[in-house]
Parts: sequence; structure tokens; C-alpha cells
Amino acid sequence: MPVNAREAAYLALEAYRRHGARPDMVLANIGGMDGRDRALAGNIVNGVLQNAALLDYRLEELSGRRMAELTPEVLDILRLSAYQIVFLDRVPDRAAVSEGVELSKRKCPRAAGLVNAVLRRLSEKKDCLTDIKADSFDIYLSIKYSHPLWLVRELVCQYGETACEEILRANNTPSPVTAQVNTLRTDAKGLAESLAEQGVETESCPMLSDALRLMRTGPIEELEAYKNGLFYVQDPAARFAVMALGLTPGMSVLDLCAAPGGKSFAAAIAMRDEGRIMAFDIHEKKAALIEKGAARLGLGSVSARAGDGREYHPEYGLFDAVIADVPCSGFGVIRKKPEIRYKTPEEIQRLPGIQLEILTNAARYVRPGGKLLYSTCTVLRAENQLVIERFLAENAGMELQSFTLPEPFGTFPGMADILPHVGDTDGFFICLMKKKI
Repeated sequence: MPVNAREAAYLALEAYRRHGARPDMVLANIGGMDGRDRALAGNIVNGVLQNAALLDYRLEELSGRRMAELTPEVLDILRLSAYQIVFLDRVPDRAAVSEGVELSKRKCPRAAGLVNAVLRRLSEKKDCLTDIKADSFDIYLSIKYSHPLWLVRELVCQYGETACEEILRANNTPSPVTAQVNTLRTDAKGLAESLAEQGVETESCPMLSDALRLMRTGPIEELEAYKNGLFYVQDPAARFAVMALGLTPGMSVLDLCAAPGGKSFAAAIAMRDEGRIMAFDIHEKKAALIEKGAARLGLGSVSARAGDGREYHPEYGLFDAVIADVPCSGFGVIRKKPEIRYKTPEEIQRLPGIQLEILTNAARYVRPGGKLLYSTCTVLRAENQLVIERFLAENAGMELQSFTLPEPFGTFPGMADILPHVGDTDGFFICLMKKKI
């Protein structure tokens, strides 16, 4: 039986709620939808995950009922329908109400009357909704931007109320798709012309002359320019991390946690594919994907294999530069994966220990005078600065090394927080260190 956009969105939200499944992967595996329905389903799912607390606030405000008292199935239907009514101008309210009621009849028949009444009232009152009322500013931010209160309070503590709100706002905006040009095969102008022939619109990346932002691409893997190895996809913040190393042709580089391979590719291109890059990932399938990506880009200097970044192998020798882009909570890429915001403190409490273990092992591979890069895609100090402080206290042979990034960032004395609202990038942390001679 064909699945329409609303039911597909419901199935993705249900799978995430019940099993922690990635909603985008669930949608990708649902057949029977045309491109328009698939895009609408993805929009609804992301919108619900980005705005769940705000949607609940509005639904409670108009229904007089606590959303927590409803069954999860009813709540999913109300949220996905309310998102369409409040946020999607191109979806007629009557269609959102009608589809929500029909979905309720199939999934939770006894609640169809409630769903109909609440959604109709929301449709009637959506243009005169009141300001959010909260007992404190952090609670207000938590509701408005639908981030867990504990996370909001942590970000306020680290960055202050103003910057915290900017981060939360950025987390709920679309993330640009950035193509990093394979300058061994073309340049930004040539790539833009090639993509234009395939109907892809591009614009220059403000901070990187050899990168383009892509619009309305469709599946990127199907583009001829991608198949021909003219570019790879990587957020500017991740590229900045490699730029901080100042790599030159002929160097040797170890990338300990390399999947999906972007930093290894950036390193190889920066070195003009002259040198040696060993890329590791703990999963064999991901290591194989790195090899495949390097082959697509024509990067013969990159080799990949499976390996645990916490295990030392002296037979690999020493390297001019070692990259430790460690596993992290991912709170810097919430706008790409909105469900990440719902991780709990308990889920991430083990991460700093693992990060320190990988970083300590990475340092063993750095030659005297060589560089060590530590990076994460999170904005939490516990996974960033505090890990570095502990590492340096335990490793007297390492010292911070200053580096310069493109404007508006400038020069940093060893550590940099890249916040998503500053350059329209992922949230990222970069730390550059040097092994004393």
C-alpha cells in the first residue's frame, strides 16, 4: 500500500521514539513516494524534531490538556499536523487537519475526535498566538527553540544568554550543503559550470575560495561531477580543522578516526597528493568507504584500514601530523541531525574519557616537532577544553600551537570554538598542539 508524506513522517517519528532509529534513514527506506512527498515528509520530520517543545506549548495552550498525558501515537500525530499548520505556508490548513484526522483513525481511532478538535482550534487561532510565558529566561529559550533545559543551561553557562540564543536559533535553521573542490582536477569556476550543466545552482562559500554552496541538488551521489571526483561534501568548519595544520606536499599524516573521510581528503588535496596519509576507522565498512572515496577523487596518497584509535601500533612509525577527530556528542551538528538535541547527560558522560584515551594514543604517533590536531563537532567544554586541559597536564611534551582561520575567525592561541551562528557552519572545536623537540 502506498505511503503518503504524513504517514511516512509518522513512521519515521515512531521508529525514532521507539528504537532510536535515525529518522532520515527510516524515510530513505520507505518506498512508494514521489520526490515531492519525500521532501515534504523530510520537512515535517525535521520540523517536529526541531520544534517539539514549542509545538507542545501551543497545543497545550489551545487545548487545555497536558501533552504528556496523551499516548505517544496521538502526540506524534498532533505534532506533525501542528507543525504543518504553524510553520508551512504552502500546506493548506484544511489538508493538515484532514490528513491528521485520517492518520489518527488508522493509528489510534479513539483519539480521532480529539485530534480533529485540537487541530481545528489551532488552525483558527494560529494568527493570534500569545508570547511564550516562562518562569525564567532559560526555560523560555528551552521552549522557544525546543532544546532540553539541561543543554540550554549548559550553553548559557559557557557562552552567556545572548550567544546561547544565537546558537539555538542557528540549530533550527537549514544547514548549507558545501562542496569542497578537488583542486587537483578542477577549480571553483569549473565545478560551478559543471554543476550548472546538471541543473544545480551554486554560490560561492564566503570563507573558502575553493568551495561552493549547493542548492536543489537532488541525490548528490547521482551527479556526474561527484562521480567524476570533482568535489566532496564537507562543512567549512571541518575543513578549517585541517587548514589549521598547515600541511605541505610530502608530509606524512595519520587520521585516527577518519570516517567518512573528509579530513583525509582535505589533507591529501592540500598536499597535492604528494605524501602519505593513513586513515583509520574502527569499522571495516567505513574504512572501505574511505578507500572508495579516495579512489573517486583520485587520491593515491590515501590508504584506509580498520583500527581502534585507542590502540597503539609502533610499526606504523611516526608522522608529521596526526588528526584525532574523536567521537563526540555531536551537539555542533544539531541542525543537520535535529534528533541529537535529545541526547541525555547520561548518554554522553563516558565520552570525555574515551576522547582523552584516543588523544593520548594519538600523541604517541607524532614525531618530535610534529603537530597534533584534536577536533570535535560539539560545543560542550567537557568534551573540548576540559579534555585538552587534562591531556596537557598529563603530557608535558606537548604544547599549544597558534593557528589562523579565515575571517571572521582570525588567529587563535591553540584552541578555537567555531559556533554555528558566526560563520553559518557546524559547531566545531579545534585544538592544535606541537610535540616539543
